[in-house]
Amino acid sequence: MRGACGFGALALSGTGALAQGDDPLAARPPMHPARARRVIFLFMQGGPSQVDTFDYKPELIRRDSQSIDFTGVRFNTFGKQSKRRLMRPLWDFRQHGESGRWVSELFPHQAGIVDELCFIHSMQTEGVAHGPSTLFMHTGATNLVRPSLGSWISYGLGSESRDMPAFVSLCPSATKGGPRNYSSAFLPALHQGTTIGAAGQPSSGAKLRHLVGVGEEQFALQRALDGLQARARAEDDRIQAERVAFDLAERMQRVAPGVLDLERESDATRALYGLGEPETDDFARQCLLARRMSEAGVRFVQVNYADESPNPRWDQHADMPQHAQHARATDKPVAGLIRDLKARGLLEDTLVWWGGEFGRTPFAQGKDGRDHNPRGFTVWLAGGGVKRGHAHGSTDELGHLAAEDPVHMHDLHATILHLLGLDHERLTYPWSGRDFRLTDVHGRVVREILS
Repeated sequence: MRGACGFGALALSGTGALAQGDDPLAARPPMHPARARRVIFLFMQGGPSQVDTFDYKPELIRRDSQSIDFTGVRFNTFGKQSKRRLMRPLWDFRQHGESGRWVSELFPHQAGIVDELCFIHSMQTEGVAHGPSTLFMHTGATNLVRPSLGSWISYGLGSESRDMPAFVSLCPSATKGGPRNYSSAFLPALHQGTTIGAAGQPSSGAKLRHLVGVGEEQFALQRALDGLQARARAEDDRIQAERVAFDLAERMQRVAPGVLDLERESDATRALYGLGEPETDDFARQCLLARRMSEAGVRFVQVNYADESPNPRWDQHADMPQHAQHARATDKPVAGLIRDLKARGLLEDTLVWWGGEFGRTPFAQGKDGRDHNPRGFTVWLAGGGVKRGHAHGSTDELGHLAAEDPVHMHDLHATILHLLGLDHERLTYPWSGRDFRLTDVHGRVVREILS
């Protein structure tokens, strides 16, 4: 069996535990030379508005309040034409850095790191509601139970560390995809993401449950019982997952408490992320923890700026000014993460991905809201082999539809795998009579953004 969730195994003769030489989760070489060794995914749940953040559209400003004909893509508007009122961005834009990239005043801290960022302004995705689009972003499918990106990476590359999980999801939401966003689905259960914390709860309380307190006698007994079950039910990969998880838990008792202890960071580093500041402390802890986990060998970290409300955090259908609240909460921690990774020499082989499940429309919904827009929006990447200070693709003059060099979510997934040294067409798993892959039968590597 091939596996990769960081759950290494210790030898224990006579009980069925895996011998170290038979570790199904050992690191494996990439399929081709890799530019990145790990990924940090900064998930902005709800859909930030591209025309209010990074996609500067002078024509939208000029035509503010004009009506346009629009063909709907949502619910009772699907396929129907109606008049919509254009709404200019609520925040002013300026050019920043040597690259001259446009950033709105929502993100003053990210404006300071634009020369490290690679923007994709022509993203497209599947689904128009949060659940399907979030699932597609994480798994490449809107309605089928499919492995998440982190699980595919673990399956393809194995673990960098025998003492930490290879795939971690920080403060994930139980809705809008929920556990399927970090699920291994039909891949062996070893690849399931490890969750720490939960959306809607303070990240200061995000802990690994039962990290400390399992005694040696209890641990040995559990190993023996798992060994008996493994021999009796050799076809059940959940038994193997439990065995190696217990082995990992033993080692993590020695390593993980130190990784999770943010008090070990200097005052300067804590200030860089915004720890201790009321508006930024919660997300700052997640971003700093992501850096510490990456440094400790975690292969893929999902950092979720998420909640459990019917309208997720960036989902402003009727009150776009609330974008300012979420920008204040995330801007400094995100910029601090990039600066910190670079200062430590980690950005070169760490790929950071920032984005939501879709963007928002350039026309108004109600008085000052915006609806979902899966047909043209912005994400950015940094480090890990992508061009610095670069912008790829564009939307139309109003910021609505991807017009130049469109990039589908399948393409982005293919590119992320490529940077990690994995061929998205060869990374497959046989299931139910066919070979499955993250990108299904689609996807191309966006070579134009590679450095």
